[in-house]
Amino acid sequence: MTELNLPLRTERLVLRRFRAGDLAAYHAYHSLPETARFLPGEAKSYTKSMESVGKYANFVFEQEGDWICLAIEAADSPGLLGEVVLKWLPGRGQAEIGWSLAPAARGQGIATEAAQALLRLGFEQLGFHRIDAKLDALNAASAALCERLGMRLEATEVDKWHYKGQWATEVVFAILADEWMSLRAAGPSTY
Repeated sequence: MTELNLPLRTERLVLRRFRAGDLAAYHAYHSLPETARFLPGEAKSYTKSMESVGKYANFVFEQEGDWICLAIEAADSPGLLGEVVLKWLPGRGQAEIGWSLAPAARGQGIATEAAQALLRLGFEQLGFHRIDAKLDALNAASAALCERLGMRLEATEVDKWHYKGQWATEVVFAILADEWMSLRAAGPSTY
């Protein structure tokens, strides 16, 4: 894999490693049940938030199983808005993308812009062949984001997970490197 050139910059955003100063903002939205609703664990305690921010600040990305978690902030105004994650999956050239935003940052295209930057990193700098997103089927906002990114719905796995006391259906969206490059060639400069 190629050395990561961080931070990543977009028109409105900076995607960077987490810092200790992000803890209060991270905990503020990860302690909310609405943030945890579609994440595997429960809303985070302050201690769990501290552990997460420490881990995210010090990630390595050298082999399958490693992952990148980048803090999202506005380019013109420091402060944590959320995070985007890219996990290197087993199998040649496979990765998974994910995101989570603070409530005040939702609905403004921030997740789309940050995810586009991470897809660009994954395909153009790191050389992945395929990147997918695995979602709870009830997570309509993330499904719509996947569609805006040019990802296609590949699978629906009924009652795949049992978490938070109920069965959940998983949907898998994906995009291939050549599809990404076609979107970049045909679409707006934000790709």
